[in-house]
Amino acid sequence: MADLVPSAPRGAPRHLRLDTLVRLRWLAIAGQSVAVAGVHFGLGFSLPFGWCFLAIAVSAWLNIALRIRFPLSHRLREGAATALLGFDILQLAALLYLTGGLQNPFAILFLAPVMISATALPPRHTLALGLLAAGLATLLVFVHWPLPWAGAERPVLPWQYQVGNWIALLLGLGFTAIYAWRVAKEARDLSEALAATELVLAREQHLSQLDGLAAAAAHELGTPLATIALVARELSRLAPPEGEMAEDITLLREQVERCRGILGKLASLQDDDAGPLDQLSLSLLIEEAAGPQRPFGVPFEIALTGEKPEPICRRNPGMIYGLGNIVDNAVDFARSKVTITAQWTDGAVMLTIADDGPGFPAEVLMRAGDPYLSRSHAKESRAGGGLGLGLFIAKTLLERSGATLDFSNLPLPATGANIRITWPRAVFERDDRPAGPSNPELLAPYATE
Repeated sequence: MADLVPSAPRGAPRHLRLDTLVRLRWLAIAGQSVAVAGVHFGLGFSLPFGWCFLAIAVSAWLNIALRIRFPLSHRLREGAATALLGFDILQLAALLYLTGGLQNPFAILFLAPVMISATALPPRHTLALGLLAAGLATLLVFVHWPLPWAGAERPVLPWQYQVGNWIALLLGLGFTAIYAWRVAKEARDLSEALAATELVLAREQHLSQLDGLAAAAAHELGTPLATIALVARELSRLAPPEGEMAEDITLLREQVERCRGILGKLASLQDDDAGPLDQLSLSLLIEEAAGPQRPFGVPFEIALTGEKPEPICRRNPGMIYGLGNIVDNAVDFARSKVTITAQWTDGAVMLTIADDGPGFPAEVLMRAGDPYLSRSHAKESRAGGGLGLGLFIAKTLLERSGATLDFSNLPLPATGANIRITWPRAVFERDDRPAGPSNPELLAPYATE
């Protein structure tokens, strides 16, 4: 069952747009220029104004060179993006060196390049940038020019205050990087899982669209086929009863009948009375989901409880696929059996799939149905390859059919996982096929001779 689901692009390169970094750097250049000019001219503080603007100018020249060399849509490889963010850290360190080191309150801006890396680059690149920022921050505690100030007497900040600034900066680097990376990772994982789910649904939608194409083909071919049948009938009346021509005319009429039968089947694909396979009772739905798993040697115990009549639903590939994926998971982890219990009332249809395996670990149970569980839970996550994608797709497909899912473990002393799927009965039994013309009428032009 899981083989039908294409794997999501795990670990795919995440290329930052050059335009994004260039725009952010222009914003930083504008802020640095305003800060330096404001301190020097507005507050009248003494600082190495020329050297500061030289450091800012280097950053501006780099931006101009990147604009000239690359188009706006250019995407940077991981190494190039890391190098540009590393340059931003070095440029900020140079400005802080000229303006008081970690005594300068703008030292907090060390967090910005590391946070950008955490949201868009792999962890190892973020770790390298974080170590670079931490190392430069440590160096600036001991090596820096005096803090800009007015007058001959400059304030002397206590050593403990500078150490506190250093510790706060390091903690901020770590916390901000981890937080930003985690939020961005969950967003990427959810996007990839939804893309995989949409691919499965697109395949099923493509199959369902063939019904309409088949009915259209039956309609278009009906008239020429009726003409051929009429001509064949006239030829059989005019031709001699014996001879090669009579055999050919007989063959022609047989092939016309064969075409009529084929088009009749095509036209009936969307018919409201398409046959018993178009409708599934609850017991047949269970068999559709569990049948492919029977050859694996794990016995099934199936119990149905409820007053007659048994609920009947329209065949839904997404529902069958989702149930089959859950049954597949149960078979993988069962020790001796899988139990499927179906119950229904006037208001609800409930289906419970349980196994006697180890059950859901506590940390996995809290996130059951989420995509891409940690690989450290690969053996316990009960989903394809330990990533949770199969269970996520099954949950999404079943919820689209109107169901709600509840994940739990069997009560002690029993062991095993227990998944309960519940539909409102009206939703389970609804027929949401679009109304259309009566397909048998499509064959009217050649239905009689």
